[in-house]
Amino acid sequence: MLKRLIFLLLAVLTVSVAMAQQQIRIQITNQYETPVSKITVSAGGQSADYTTDIMGFTTITANPAETITITSQYHDALTVPAGTLKENGVITLHKSFTWKDLLNPMFYIVYGGFFLLLFIVFAETGLFVGFFLPGDSLLFVACIYSSNLANDLFRKIGMGGVRYEWLDLVVLIALISLAGILGNTIGYWTGKKIGPTMFHWRDRFLFKKKYLYDAHEFYEKHGGGAIVFARFLPIIRTFAPIVAGIVDMDKKKFSLFNMIGCVAWVFSMIIAGHFLQKWIFTQFNFDLKKHLELIVLGIVVVTTAPVLIKLLSGKKKVSQPPTN
Repeated sequence: MLKRLIFLLLAVLTVSVAMAQQQIRIQITNQYETPVSKITVSAGGQSADYTTDIMGFTTITANPAETITITSQYHDALTVPAGTLKENGVITLHKSFTWKDLLNPMFYIVYGGFFLLLFIVFAETGLFVGFFLPGDSLLFVACIYSSNLANDLFRKIGMGGVRYEWLDLVVLIALISLAGILGNTIGYWTGKKIGPTMFHWRDRFLFKKKYLYDAHEFYEKHGGGAIVFARFLPIIRTFAPIVAGIVDMDKKKFSLFNMIGCVAWVFSMIIAGHFLQKWIFTQFNFDLKKHLELIVLGIVVVTTAPVLIKLLSGKKKVSQPPTN
């Protein structure tokens, strides 16, 4: 009789434990809002591995009365009461820093905000070493988060409260354009300062004075267009204003096309990022914020493709013998 009672109690206990376990669907991302692909959930000495989908969603099994620890490679462990988890809720794991993060536009938005964005736009052309910075992708992604950046800006300057969407966009376009114009101007004056000296350099393996004269002739004919279109091409936009200064491009002409190019670049990126995100989400319920890595890759391909195609398809002209 006692044995039967013990077996009955064990059966009831087993059923109670099983019934206490619940399945909860959650989304796992890091501070850059990038989905985390694999996680491990630990509770009561037991661990289970889960794989998330492309959006970072997975369904875990947990007892609401327990405290669980969620871990993932390259991320800090997070301990939370299972009872606080909500269906389709978002769990954010902190990703440890790696040098690869410097190529992620969200790194600058998360840790620097609007003022770091301004500095990067300036540094891309104002500082010679700024060519590696993610200008296009950073600006496009920043514009998806334009409301967040505007809130950050106005909060820091003490202008909170109710604002209008179009006013936020105008302010962002104006300030980012100004940073780009100043960056190009610094690059131009840097080139203008070292230009006269370079014309007295001796020819070397990577330097020929002929290149300077060719560049001077090119900027005389197409300098305005070069300054405008260089704004849309990574790396080239870093060196275009410097070369313009080296070959002594007319200052007024440079200033005019510098302003046109910067405003056109910033305006197109901000409008595309801001309204494309809203339109795609409204029409297709597709959140671009959850696919930032694909967006960044796409922007890099689009902006570098013209240069790569030109380099790969360019062929030297074969001189034809004169005909009698």
